[in-house]
Amino acid sequence: MANIVFRKSKIQQTLSAEFKLTWSHYLKLMRITNVNERNFYEIESIKNNWSLRELQRQYDSALYTRLAISKNKEEIRSLGQKGQIIEKNKDLIKDPYVLEFLGLPEQSFYSESDLEQKLIDKLEHFLLELGNGFTFVARQKRITFEERHFKIDLVFYNRILKCFVLIDLKIGELKHQDIGQMQMYVNYFDREVKLEDENKTIGIILCQDKSESVVRYTLPENNEQIFASKYLTVLPSEKDFIKIIEN
Repeated sequence: MANIVFRKSKIQQTLSAEFKLTWSHYLKLMRITNVNERNFYEIESIKNNWSLRELQRQYDSALYTRLAISKNKEEIRSLGQKGQIIEKNKDLIKDPYVLEFLGLPEQSFYSESDLEQKLIDKLEHFLLELGNGFTFVARQKRITFEERHFKIDLVFYNRILKCFVLIDLKIGELKHQDIGQMQMYVNYFDREVKLEDENKTIGIILCQDKSESVVRYTLPENNEQIFASKYLTVLPSEKDFIKIIEN
């Protein structure tokens, strides 16, 4: 009898080591037909301890597609084998970011300060959307030089890349002046705030709309610090999501 109990315990331990998620997680994963995509969500669920609800949310927001869209075939294959690996600045960036958890209707009027407050109120959700390694540092971070004051909307730190990440929120279409402003913020942090053993600061401008040409010609060709991404306040349909990403 003792041997049977022992063998049963060993089998349970083996199964537990092999299957690290709940049965409900696996039922959801089994419905994802693309093998690389299915493997990606399984790896990320285990790595980030996603609940079933969070797995569903990340799948509905097309996380895999958003990460894969700017990658080559080898990098896409790596997503399915290793999950999201952050090795360089661009690995942190999503385009678009999906902020449906804020509860803001798509066509409603709100100010940049309203958006910022909503993100602070839902900080845990926003950190999940930002991705791995982010910690919150400050909001409305004031910087001053030559008796002029400027305020950076949100400041984060990424423990994986060991760098500050500055986020500016823009309502409407991105302007080249917005990119110049973020460049100033990044330069200030690099020269006055970051430590010698830390990496260069990353700036992300979240906007409702942007011209890729304006972004491309405002930033230098070798840019690795300033990024502009759209944000969505509602989850689009799969068809609309593909259209948004392709544009």
